[in-house]
Amino acid sequence: MKLVEHFEYGLDAPICLTWELTYACNLQCTHCLSASGRRDPRELSTAECKAVIDELQRMQVFYVNIGGGEPTVRSDFWELLDYAVDHGVGVKFSTNGVRLTPDKARRLAATDYVDVQISIDGATAEVNDAVRGAGSFDTAMRAMQNLADAGFKGFKISVVTTRHNVGQLDEFKAIADRFDAQLRITRLRPSGRGADVWHDLHPTLDQQREIYDWLIANGENVLTGDSFFHLNALGSTPLPGLNLCGAGRVVCLIDPVGDVYACPFAIHDEFLAGNVRDRGGFESVWRSSELFTRLREPQTGGACTSCSAFDSCRGGCMAAKFFTGLPLDGPDPECVRGNAELALVGAGANRPLPDKDHSRTGARRTSVALGLPTLTPPVATPDRACDTSPLAGFVR
Repeated sequence: MKLVEHFEYGLDAPICLTWELTYACNLQCTHCLSASGRRDPRELSTAECKAVIDELQRMQVFYVNIGGGEPTVRSDFWELLDYAVDHGVGVKFSTNGVRLTPDKARRLAATDYVDVQISIDGATAEVNDAVRGAGSFDTAMRAMQNLADAGFKGFKISVVTTRHNVGQLDEFKAIADRFDAQLRITRLRPSGRGADVWHDLHPTLDQQREIYDWLIANGENVLTGDSFFHLNALGSTPLPGLNLCGAGRVVCLIDPVGDVYACPFAIHDEFLAGNVRDRGGFESVWRSSELFTRLREPQTGGACTSCSAFDSCRGGCMAAKFFTGLPLDGPDPECVRGNAELALVGAGANRPLPDKDHSRTGARRTSVALGLPTLTPPVATPDRACDTSPLAGFVR
């Protein structure tokens, strides 16, 4: 059996998982996939977090992607980071840099099995701050300088591509080279607050071509996770990475209150598999949940199988389809062959708005439940991993 086939039917443990430690955040990014801002008072305690880490160690999870919200605003963040490392669970955490002081940067540089990812969404303050908030660009650049001064080489600079920053790809790469860091570009998804701005921010078709051409020319030293497989239909040269949906198979997400979701970009009750506080903990959710069992069954590509590009793009992203109201066995909403254009025209009324909102405004959205496809006919779950796949950077 090929390695990719092992992944398709699921593993005994996730190779890694995404763990949002808190929804609290000092920023209010317009495209935040978890609609973060306010802390949820039910979030896991320090002891409960350590118990989860103990489980991950027993399950031999390779590493965990820690995010939020802004994870460093938790008072026990550094304690939990040390606990994970001491128990053989590597940590990569994403941050806007607000608490990466020179002292913290030196601490990180002296710690093994830790990686840091700084988020910016513009190569200039003007572009970045329009999405992430005033002063956020300077904060991130200061954090990068602190890491570089501390001798932390190879940290990641993460960029969500929008129609306003696609033209800055060379500038983003220059920033990464300046700090001896590695650039990582990912796809904008219509999740969380991103659902409100996706129509206005996602790259145009011409910009999709620009991204593809740029990655072909520069992608050898740029991480993409598996954000851009839908672009493979643009040319004969495929983009590197794993062409498989890892949701519930090799990846998943734990949110701040312990809920476990199949996909970090689909924080919605339709993709809720269980909670780490339930009997049996995370291990039971991963190995026995009904949702994950369904996702690991043989899948078909639905309507996309008749397309000549199907073997390259595999129908696109589950989360992007779900939150734009498209069927999960249909084409990606950004299909570069235009196969989703007609479907998108009538999809708006069926679009399920995110049902989790922690924005500081306190306003909450109304959910429209679509439901996962039933088992008869078989579930037609998309066949491509989201960009948080643990194989990003390993399978290239």
